[in-house]
Amino acid sequence: MTFATFASFVKLEHTLFALPFAYGGMLLAADGWPGWRVFLLVTVAMVGARTAAMAANRVIDARLDALNPRTAGREIPVGKLTARDGRLVALASLAILAVAAALLNTLTLVLLPVAVAFLVAYPYTKRFTWACHLWLGLTIGAAAAGGYIAVTGAFAPAAWLLWLGVGAWVAGFDVVYALLDLQFDREHGVRSIPARFGADGARAWAAALHGVTLLALAGVALVGPLGWPYWFALAVTAGVLAWQHLALRRRSAGEVLAAFNANLVIGLLMLGGIVFGLALPG
Repeated sequence: MTFATFASFVKLEHTLFALPFAYGGMLLAADGWPGWRVFLLVTVAMVGARTAAMAANRVIDARLDALNPRTAGREIPVGKLTARDGRLVALASLAILAVAAALLNTLTLVLLPVAVAFLVAYPYTKRFTWACHLWLGLTIGAAAAGGYIAVTGAFAPAAWLLWLGVGAWVAGFDVVYALLDLQFDREHGVRSIPARFGADGARAWAAALHGVTLLALAGVALVGPLGWPYWFALAVTAGVLAWQHLALRRRSAGEVLAAFNANLVIGLLMLGGIVFGLALPG
């Protein structure tokens, strides 16, 4: 397996969705820099968790991917990788995650089986509920809270609010992405918000979820407290989300993908807001 094949298989660039928020939670918990040890262990844990989740998703969904023209070119359907390869990637990544969790603190290790169950279960949820996007948000949003408890070994209001904000954001953009497969999902019995509520209903769901995102992230500043750079980053994030929903009105494949990819900058924006908001409080 070449690195290029591996990176494509697990969509390595999508690590930018959750990793910046994990760092943000870590910085908030430490009220600044937590030290290189914690930083490196959080990085390893996050990359391991996300890689395991994506590899498991690709293996479990291989049959559906082969039927869907949009995903038929993925590595397992075209034979670049086998399902066994995917399982090995997932298991190796879970082992890396387990080691990092054990080295952080007791709570991260105790919560590990719960996190793994949520990661692996997500692909199956689309078989029986249109709320699968909310499950994904709950799962990936936990990364932000995980960054917080990696430092403190305990939950706090900021951790819960970050979890809610990131979870609603991820669920919202997953609804956006699912618009690409609306017809396929209906024809093959795949459950999704677009398949259940149609394109207009899906756009309304995504907008509502992103409204929750902005409220929860504003709450993080109030319990922080964080200075004006955080509020500036949040305002820019609101603008990016607003543009995303305006673009969705046309709903061509190009607009949907552009709207989805715009989310890649939000994690980095908010991480910058946390860094400078802690440096310039009040």
